[in-house]
Formats: sequence, C-alpha cells, structure tokens
Amino acid sequence: MTWQWIGLTIFSLTLLPAGLAMAAGWAPSRLRARLTPVRARGWALLALYAVAPLNAIPRLAGAAPEVSLALTATTAGIIAVAGCLLAALIPFARARDSVR
Repeated sequence: MTWQWIGLTIFSLTLLPAGLAMAAGWAPSRLRARLTPVRARGWALLALYAVAPLNAIPRLAGAAPEVSLALTATTAGIIAVAGCLLAALIPFARARDSVR
C-alpha cells in the first residue's frame, strides 16, 4: 500500500500540474515550437494521468483485488488508450496542417 501512495503522490506532483498548464495553453517559450498544439498535448497528458488515481484509489480504499482489476481494466484502460491515441495522432494533424 505504501507504493500506491508513493506512486499517486509522484504522479500528482509531476503530471497533474504539467497537464493542467498545457491544457490551459501554457508552455515555456523554448518548448512551444516542439509541443504544438499545446492544448491537445495537455489533454492527452491529463488522460494518461487519470489512470493513476483510477488504479490507486480502489486499492487504497481496501476494495477487493477483483474490483480494482475490473475498474483499472475498463475505465482506466479506455482513458489511457484515448490519451495515447490523442498523443499519437497530434503529429499527423500537425503535418497535415503544415502541408496546406
């Protein structure tokens, strides 16, 4: 259970602020050219962050391992796949827009 708290804390201190800042449209000026579009990458990062609490909270609440596994496999799996697809499709949309 200690590792669940450690993982949740680390993900909350690193990915959550970065994802919120990027979803709001903020990025350091030196990274802005590489991260275009910033908002879409921020939402992808937040979707990937959402997996950590959906996995850790049922375990920390003392839920049965089957419940935790089912919750992680369904909701967190769907959200993680959506975040990965969004992050993977951003370069293709960017390349298509630059061709026009």
